[in-house]
Amino acid sequence: MPAIRCLNLKKTYEGRPPVDAVRGIDLEVREGECFGLLGPNGAGKTTTIEIIEGLLPSTSGDVEVLGRVWGRDDEEIRQRIGISLQETRLSDKLTALETVTLFRSFYKRGIAPDDALHRLGLDEKSGAWVNKLSGGQRQRLAVACALVGDPELLFLDEPTTGLDPQSRRQLWDIIRGFREQGRTVLLTTHYMEEAERLCDRVGIVDQGKMIALGTPRELIASLGGEHVVEFSMEPSTGWHAQSAAMGVAGATNLERDHALPDGQGVPPVAAAEFTNLPAVSSAWTEDGRISLSVTEPHVALPALLSRLTELRCELTGLTTRHASLEDVFVKLAGRHLDGTEGAA
Repeated sequence: MPAIRCLNLKKTYEGRPPVDAVRGIDLEVREGECFGLLGPNGAGKTTTIEIIEGLLPSTSGDVEVLGRVWGRDDEEIRQRIGISLQETRLSDKLTALETVTLFRSFYKRGIAPDDALHRLGLDEKSGAWVNKLSGGQRQRLAVACALVGDPELLFLDEPTTGLDPQSRRQLWDIIRGFREQGRTVLLTTHYMEEAERLCDRVGIVDQGKMIALGTPRELIASLGGEHVVEFSMEPSTGWHAQSAAMGVAGATNLERDHALPDGQGVPPVAAAEFTNLPAVSSAWTEDGRISLSVTEPHVALPALLSRLTELRCELTGLTTRHASLEDVFVKLAGRHLDGTEGAA
């Protein structure tokens, strides 16, 4: 039995006009896996997770949590799940230990409050008031409150936002240990490295729809290559004469008609000019640069330089790196997870 199952999940907020936050999401999270739900702000992922958590009613669709449904098995579900919200408001005048002890009282079974604090590295802050904790410490305290009920299913909405690198990796270890016990984690994050390191599978949500689903390795492989070559260029002397002869608009017109928000113009040659190079699987434009998904950089790079010479363009910048989930999202949605523009 899956830990979570959603079928044709929809959520519409009434208004003029109405807002379709979730538009028919199908999702199945297996028991014992860490599943990552990725997407930019406003994509619908937080609305989706809050419906699954029982915090929001859906407009339509079916949701099962641990084989139970909200509206019929509410108390049983609450006893078996733990939730760390994207933004948790805790009482300022309680200490960290008192806060976790309060949350422990909501559950019939669980772990000792001081043990929950220890797991999150908050031993020394157990007697500190919540309003005296740093933002990162309050974030860790919220996760401790989610763990104190010893849940079978753990919801973590942006759990490492605001954490320093050491605290972030400490939380990663806690998530890995939780999953190794055969328990399930549903995680949302903006950090692609986090998703690639922790998640068995990920779903990418954009504009209320699931646009990709699979293991991080499968999604990255869908680009067609394990490496990305990014480069920028500018026309060399004589380019305008050549482009005019070919019936192509000059670079100045391209920059004027297709200017990007940061003021950069599009490259003087379209990304499609490079898709037929050896070892190149696909190409797209983002932030005034062209990105190539390649299988063998040592084969693609010489061919790229030769093609630029043929096109009478000069290379002005070049980087190579391993492909990531961010590249998958840019290719599918035409923009980055932080909302900045790209172009397929």
